Amino acid sequence: MKENWRAGTMISPVPAVMVSCGTMEGEKNIITIAWTGTICSEPAMCYISVRKERHSYEMIRQSGEFVINLTTADLAKATDWCGVRSGRDFDKFAYCNLTPERCEHISAPAILESPVNIECRVKQIIELGSHDMFIAEVVGVMVDQKLLDPVSGKLDLSRASLLGYAHGEYYTLDEKLGTFGWSVKGSTLKKEKKVKK
Repeated sequence: MKENWRAGTMISPVPAVMVSCGTMEGEKNIITIAWTGTICSEPAMCYISVRKERHSYEMIRQSGEFVINLTTADLAKATDWCGVRSGRDFDKFAYCNLTPERCEHISAPAILESPVNIECRVKQIIELGSHDMFIAEVVGVMVDQKLLDPVSGKLDLSRASLLGYAHGEYYTLDEKLGTFGWSVKGSTLKKEKKVKK
């Protein structure tokens, strides 16, 4: 049996990321975001949704830039703290002992302690209701070399212990169950080929 609930945000888990904005030299801030994701491959594009009353909202709107910093188990406390405290009252980089890192393509700082930093340039802002969606083009990505397989050089995010967020709770995403296309490889793939003949 299933219960019928009212409409709500039930897509879970979602990433729990820290979005950094501002400039290296001037005011900078970090906001924790769960409403984020990929929306296009070519060109690479993503989005974040932010409430207008958040301190970071105007910083991102005016600069047109931000960095999505993936978070890990080691960054869980800082991730939560940056989501419940305001940059109007705290220097979040200093309070959480996080290091602003210069980006290659934009003026907004990345977070050095994050294993993957995604540099974004805003293309469009869509007013939705409680949140406005910032649609952005990915203009650069920085990846910690510790996440690269030493032989193949392939990115292995299972080494990062990334954070996910579901209904007010944080989880780590550690176990890899398969790779893209694994469900049709092997004997299943052979059967499909025979059918096509």
